[in-house]
Amino acid sequence: MTAGTTRRLRRRVTCAVALVGAWAIGFVGLAPSAVAEDMRAQQWYLDAMHVDKIWKKTTGQGIKVAVIDTGVNASTPTLRGQVLKGLDATKVNGKTDDNSGHGTTMAELIAGTGRAGGIQGLAPGAKIIPFRTNVSGSDELDKNPWALEDAVRAAADSEAQIINMSFAYRYKTDRMVEAVKYAQSKGKLMFAGVGNDGDGENKRLYPAAFPEVVGVAATDREGMVGEFSQHGSFVDIAAPGKGIPGWCDAKFDGYCINQQGTSHATAIASATAALIWSLHPDWTANQVLRVMIESAGKGEGWKPGTVSNYVGHGVVRPGAHINRGLGKPGDPDINPLTNEDTSGAGGGSSASPASSASPAASAPASSQAPQGQATPGATVAGSSEEAGDGSSLGLILGGAAAVVVVAGGVFLFARKRRTP
Repeated sequence: MTAGTTRRLRRRVTCAVALVGAWAIGFVGLAPSAVAEDMRAQQWYLDAMHVDKIWKKTTGQGIKVAVIDTGVNASTPTLRGQVLKGLDATKVNGKTDDNSGHGTTMAELIAGTGRAGGIQGLAPGAKIIPFRTNVSGSDELDKNPWALEDAVRAAADSEAQIINMSFAYRYKTDRMVEAVKYAQSKGKLMFAGVGNDGDGENKRLYPAAFPEVVGVAATDREGMVGEFSQHGSFVDIAAPGKGIPGWCDAKFDGYCINQQGTSHATAIASATAALIWSLHPDWTANQVLRVMIESAGKGEGWKPGTVSNYVGHGVVRPGAHINRGLGKPGDPDINPLTNEDTSGAGGGSSASPASSASPAASAPASSQAPQGQATPGATVAGSSEEAGDGSSLGLILGGAAAVVVVAGGVFLFARKRRTP
């Protein structure tokens, strides 16, 4: 495959990359400074998790989270002082500012301070390292065809302990395979959204489907798995991802209060990891993840060894460990998802730009553009919009509904047994 052919293929498929957070459903219509109470009130999962009690013990201090996304606007009130120097993996102008609002929303959900009405992050003591890529499919940022792979490798070499990847796409390259293996060898904990076409084609997407990456599904405020949240053996864990506030667009003049997607769930899972890791700074990524799995909400009747195709090992509950001590760290070198020894994992050498794509490379991701706007050539959000009647539909397929108690909040989700 020639370099030119590879670039054309890469550009076509990069434009099919799905930002796995859905966008505008309800527009606040006010500047951030005027909606302080509104934004915090919209973040229903914070009260369900009893964050005030969690924050008495840890706020994520000392932890750095790499956000590989559309960039981050470090000047929003809630992110001032929260964003460290990052990398422009697009190689366009060396800047890491945000041209869509998506990456900034993810950063705020992780580490926002809530100042001046901004989104309150679950781990406000953590810091963000932005790695700008072209996951929005922007022609302006379409310069480096390997921006995603380069960002993962650069994040692996950074001071970040956690890598947040709120995007999904249908194909994998040799270079991405090497990059995630390299990040694992460097002790990083990686999270990615499983995608938002669960009520459609429901294809296996990357990087969530890589064994080195934790695939995150999305639940709503009733604890039901979002009808859009993709399901299968690639789902490892779940987190709140429906009815979440976020920036409407790159103008940064107002929030949309009812976004949805596994993007948002991924950010909340990353923040959960930051809280736990901050409390136990000497732990490895394997130990942090094992505690997340063991303390996750599983519900009554969940049989040992059962893993759900919809919520994986359960719904994240940071307070279950931080406040009640649930979950044991276990072996620092054994990956709790694969049971493989990662102590000797090697990242390999940098792959050449002529990396090959899987047969599914030319298949576009199915998604809807943000309501009220269009992004040329992009499949933004990779998810369906909320049903017009506002109903929360659970994926009650192949299993009975189970009840999960999430730090005092009752969460329902569909359960389907699969081989561990």
